[in-house]
Amino acid sequence: MPFKSNGDRRHHIPKQRQKVTNWAEYDAGLRARGSFTVWFTAEAIRGWQAEVRVGRGGQAKYSDLAIATALTLRAVFRLALRQTEGLIGSILQLLGLDLAVPDHSTLSRRAETLEVSRPKAGREPVHLLVDSTGLRLCGPGGWLEEKHGSKRRRGWKMLHLVTDADTGQIVASVLTSRDTDDGSQVAPLLDRVDGSVVSFTGDGAYDRDDVYAEIAARHPDADVIVPPRGNAVPSSAAATAPTQRDVHLRCITERGRMGWQRASGYNWRALVEADVSRWKRVMGDGLRSHTDRRQATEVAITTKNLNAK
Repeated sequence: MPFKSNGDRRHHIPKQRQKVTNWAEYDAGLRARGSFTVWFTAEAIRGWQAEVRVGRGGQAKYSDLAIATALTLRAVFRLALRQTEGLIGSILQLLGLDLAVPDHSTLSRRAETLEVSRPKAGREPVHLLVDSTGLRLCGPGGWLEEKHGSKRRRGWKMLHLVTDADTGQIVASVLTSRDTDDGSQVAPLLDRVDGSVVSFTGDGAYDRDDVYAEIAARHPDADVIVPPRGNAVPSSAAATAPTQRDVHLRCITERGRMGWQRASGYNWRALVEADVSRWKRVMGDGLRSHTDRRQATEVAITTKNLNAK
């Protein structure tokens, strides 16, 4: 919402009437945010090593649970693979567990093929909120770049996120190259969402015919809440059989952009923007892996971490 939209009535906003009275609990909650507790269940200890392979191929030493645990700690603390190996070893030593520590080479190799469970929506039907952001690619020479500046532009990729409006959790994500536009990723994102969809909300980048077509093909009854472009015109059948886009244009003509946002529920898109902000503030604004499949695993693990509130 523009800053000036509330300018004529900003001085009428009353002061806060309710005061915080539970300062002790509030202070304890702030301290708890820095608390770090790690424990291993009996099932995790028994499942740390991989099951015996019965078919052809070499025998894996560590299970997917062990690799996912190490990569999760790496994502949370923004560590390199060797530092992750050291952190896992320290935790196992402090807990007195006689478990082998995956080395950094094993973590890098297994991240290429690790299967991470996809997130699920809270309840059906779901209201989807979609947005995208850029993630820089972390590579060698970071210290030299910070010290002396860079002579070339760093690479980066586009991260496309879908948030469930009811729960605020990320239900789908796609990582693409930086040249990929937002509208072309609607189909892959919808294919990753289980269940029926009642609405799809995105910014002006999704104001395209193919976006409406992809949503209608998978969820014919879903509402598409996308702001039309400034120079948009109604379709030829707007008078007899108006499309959803024609209805949006008519509402904007009658109520204005701000009125259309309130009437259509477009302002709920702020939730997915909050998820993008949480991603960059908590997990960082870059990708530490160097191959496409390892980067996809890193994105899946980061999504799982952010959903675990």
